[in-house]
Amino acid sequence: MFEYEVRDGSCRIQTEYQELHVSADPHKGVRPVELLVSSLVGCSSGIFTKVLEKKRIQVDSIRVRATVDRNPEEANRVTKINLHFIVTGKNISEKQIQKSLEVTRKNCSMIQSVKDSIQVTETFEIRGLANN
Repeated sequence: MFEYEVRDGSCRIQTEYQELHVSADPHKGVRPVELLVSSLVGCSSGIFTKVLEKKRIQVDSIRVRATVDRNPEEANRVTKINLHFIVTGKNISEKQIQKSLEVTRKNCSMIQSVKDSIQVTETFEIRGLANN
C-alpha cells in the first residue's frame, strides 16, 4: 500500500530513499508527467542493463533521452513516448542492442502496464569510444 499526504498544492509520499513531492506546479514538486516518463526510463534502463550483462555485452555508459507527445484535446493526455538509448562502448553491434531492447520491452512492467494506452517506442544509437 502507498499512502500520500495532500497539502499546500502537492501530494507527498515518504519513500525509502526520500520524501517525494508531486505537483502540477514545478515549484512545489515533480510534475506527474515527469514521474510517468521516469518510471518507464527507470524500469527499462535497469532491465536493459541486466540483459546486456547476461549477454556479456560490455558498455561504458547508457544515457536515455525521452520525448513525449501529448494530446491537448484530451486533457493533455500522453499519447506517445520515445525512449532513445545512447550506448557508448567498443565492439557493440546494432543487432546486439536491437535484440536486447526487444527483450527489455517484453520484461519491463512499466511499459507493459501502459502499452495499450500510450505508444512507447525505443530507438538507439551506438557511440564508440575515442582512442586515447
